Amino acid sequence: QVQLVESGGGLVQAGDSLRLSCAVSGRAFSIYQMGWFRQAPGKEREFVAAISQDGAKTYYEDSVKGRFTISRDNTKNTLYLQMNSLKPEDTAGYYCAARPAVATWSPVTTAARYNYWGQGTQVTVSS
Repeated sequence: QVQLVESGGGLVQAGDSLRLSCAVSGRAFSIYQMGWFRQAPGKEREFVAAISQDGAKTYYEDSVKGRFTISRDNTKNTLYLQMNSLKPEDTAGYYCAARPAVATWSPVTTAARYNYWGQGTQVTVSS
């Protein structure tokens, strides 16, 4: 069993930055490929970013490309999402997710294909 706990959300102004963290426990963190998703009220959960198990490969949804950076520290069992130049449309609950890695990594952007989820952390961006 794997437990994921997000932190770092908050209320910020447009243009500000936030760094989200996702602490993972229960099994070896390095065997999981990870992702960040977000969900705004009344909307479906949407993909934000994904990272390979070794951190060497990343993939982003177009609207966050160039503003958000996903990274991981396998020595600390922690996933990160650095969010810069935040916009009001980034307002949502942000969730980290994990799935067992496969031999050849390719980005997984479908929420249903992730096995484990955190409880989420709220990010609110005011204009």
